[in-house]
Amino acid sequence: MSTLQHPEQPDERPGEPSGQPSGEPALTDEQLAAFLREAAEGGGAGAPKEPSARARMVTRRLREEEEAAARQGGRGGRGRRLGRGRRAEAPAAAPPGWRTGPAWQETDARRTRRRRVLAGVGVTLAVALALVAVRPSLVLDRIPGLGTDAAASPTPLPAETGRPDDAPGDAASSGAATLEHPFRGSPAERWADGADAIELPEAKALAGLSEADVARGLRRAKEFLVAANLDEEVLRGGTPRRALDLLDPKQPGLLSDVRRSLREPTRDNDPVMLFSRFDPDEARLAGDVVKVRGHMTVAEGRPGEVEVHADYTFVYPTVRAHGDSDAVERTIVRRDITLLLSNPRYWEVTEGRLMLDAYDVRSYNDACGVYDGYFHPDFPQAPSPGTPATGPTVDPYDRRDGTGGAGGSDECATVSRT
Repeated sequence: MSTLQHPEQPDERPGEPSGQPSGEPALTDEQLAAFLREAAEGGGAGAPKEPSARARMVTRRLREEEEAAARQGGRGGRGRRLGRGRRAEAPAAAPPGWRTGPAWQETDARRTRRRRVLAGVGVTLAVALALVAVRPSLVLDRIPGLGTDAAASPTPLPAETGRPDDAPGDAASSGAATLEHPFRGSPAERWADGADAIELPEAKALAGLSEADVARGLRRAKEFLVAANLDEEVLRGGTPRRALDLLDPKQPGLLSDVRRSLREPTRDNDPVMLFSRFDPDEARLAGDVVKVRGHMTVAEGRPGEVEVHADYTFVYPTVRAHGDSDAVERTIVRRDITLLLSNPRYWEVTEGRLMLDAYDVRSYNDACGVYDGYFHPDFPQAPSPGTPATGPTVDPYDRRDGTGGAGGSDECATVSRT
């Protein structure tokens, strides 16, 4: 604070001395201000000897400076401190929240309720654990990937790319087949369904045919397999019209022989050599799923020809066509077939059609010695139209060897499982 400036003339009010007594030292402004502060606080040293006129003058000027500072809002942060002070002097009622918390009585009541809830949960868990210990299936059967759900939906096998080196292992689940689970107890549980199992090899230009031509021929080969072995109408004993339309009419004797076999099947000319058909008066499919496993390859054959070789096993779950029996029997059919894609520049063929080069079939759990154009599942408690099997015992799911693993025998094989 700067030193207060003194007026040139003394105060001329009556009854007051007109100046400073001689011989006494005058007080500085700082000393006078300190004296006034100490006097206001009720302490301090004794009063200095100062003329009353000067004291009144200094006091008045100090008061005027403080009033001017108050009118300007107060610098040095005073205004901010005053603001906070005013809010602190009259606080608003705080709403209940996470900072305030409930009263101690309410807290105690909540703790009591919490203890009761936890006790109830503990009793429930103890009962549940006891039930699981006695009957684990109550829980395991309801966990995805375990129990009966796992048996109904086992992990699928990866696609087959060639003949396997090992025989198939045990089935994913045990027990008899049912209408709900027609492949239970069979390695086919892990096989792909229907047409999705027939995967095409990579197409490439061969024998003068472009890559696009080979790709189209591979699609035609798949269409033939599906039409001959998975078409619902054909499986119910119908005529395989779509499959016949894919075969080349220019192949000598092919279509005429096939159509004759459908009208008058014989041992040497039976339509089941190419088509899967069941007698509608005897059997029907159990559900709408056929399990399939196998592979397809493509290679160059004679000049101007591409060979498409397909080796697939089809598993058909069936039930009796009439009556209330729900016993499921599976018929397994292994097909080995070679189709030809021919270059029209070299061969007299119909573009977009397939020629049949070779085919072989093995059927299991099928009546022996019957050549009427149908497969006949062996249903228990039902008379069989065929004769007993006399061939070697084979596993119809073993795909390591040639067609059906029967060593090329023409005898009706005995199966180790279905």
